Amino acid sequence: QVQLVESGGGLVQAGGSLRLSCAASGRTFSSYRMGWFRQAPGKEREFIAAISRSGASTTYADSVKGRFTVSRDNAKNTVYLQMNSLKPEDTAVYFCAGRILGLTTDWIHYDYWGQGTRVTVSS
Repeated sequence: QVQLVESGGGLVQAGGSLRLSCAASGRTFSSYRMGWFRQAPGKEREFIAAISRSGASTTYADSVKGRFTVSRDNAKNTVYLQMNSLKPEDTAVYFCAGRILGLTTDWIHYDYWGQGTRVTVSS
């Protein structure tokens, strides 16, 4: 099993940047494919980005492509989400998630979740 803890959320003006971190416990972090999701009030959970075990492969939602970058440091058991050019519509609670079997954009297939970190983008 792996436990995930997100950090780095906060309030930022439109056009600004934030970097979210997701720290994982355990010695098998490099075995997990990792994803980032977000959920705004009254909306369904939305896929943002995913990264392979080595970090060589990534995939993004169209809504964040070119603005967000997912990366990981397996030596530090951490996955990151660099968010640039933030927009008010990026306001949500952001979650990291992990799974063993294959990259997927479907949140229901992720086995492990953090508690989330809130991002608020003001206009």
